[in-house]
Amino acid sequence: MADVEFIKKHLTSHPDFPKKGIVFLDIFPIFRNPLAFEALITHFLHHLTSHTLGISQTNKIDAIVGLDARGFLLGPIVALRLGAAFVPVRKRGKLPGQCISASYEKEYGIDSFEMQADAIKPGQNVVVIDDLLATGGSAKAAGELVAKQGGKTLEYLFIVELMFLQGASKLDAPVYSIVQSDD
Repeated sequence: MADVEFIKKHLTSHPDFPKKGIVFLDIFPIFRNPLAFEALITHFLHHLTSHTLGISQTNKIDAIVGLDARGFLLGPIVALRLGAAFVPVRKRGKLPGQCISASYEKEYGIDSFEMQADAIKPGQNVVVIDDLLATGGSAKAAGELVAKQGGKTLEYLFIVELMFLQGASKLDAPVYSIVQSDD
C-alpha cells in the first residue's frame, strides 16, 4: 500500500535512545509534513470505516480514547471525523473531577493512568489510539478503564507495533497497526 510506504518514509530511527540498545522510531516528522499527517489520519479512518465499524453491533464508534500524550495528537482528529467523542487517558493527578484509575508496569516500575469517571457510558463502543504498541501495558490499562465504565473496546490502533514484544497478546480486543517492526 503506497500510503503505508509514504508514512513509513517519514519515520526516523534514533539508535540508543532513550537508552543504549533501544532504537527509537520518531513519529514527529509525520506531523511536520501536512500530506504525511493527512495520509496517516486518512489511513486510520479508512480502516475504521471499512473494518472496525463492521464489528460494532450498532455500526458506530461512540468514543476514541487517546493515551497520554501522543494519543492526544491523533485521537481528537479521528474522533471529530467519525462524529465520536474524544476521551483522554492521563497520568495520575492530571485530570480534574472524579477519576477512575488503572495501573500498568513499565520497565522501571509501576505507573497509573486515569480517566474521568463519567467519560464513557455503559454500552458505548470505543477505540483506543496511541502512537506505539510495545509491551502493551499502557494500552491494557486504558482498556481496563473503558471496561470499568461499561464500555466495549472494539479495537486498539497504533502507528507502530513492535512485534517482538508481543504487546497485542495482553489486550482484550484486536490490534491494528500501520507499521510493524521486528527491531
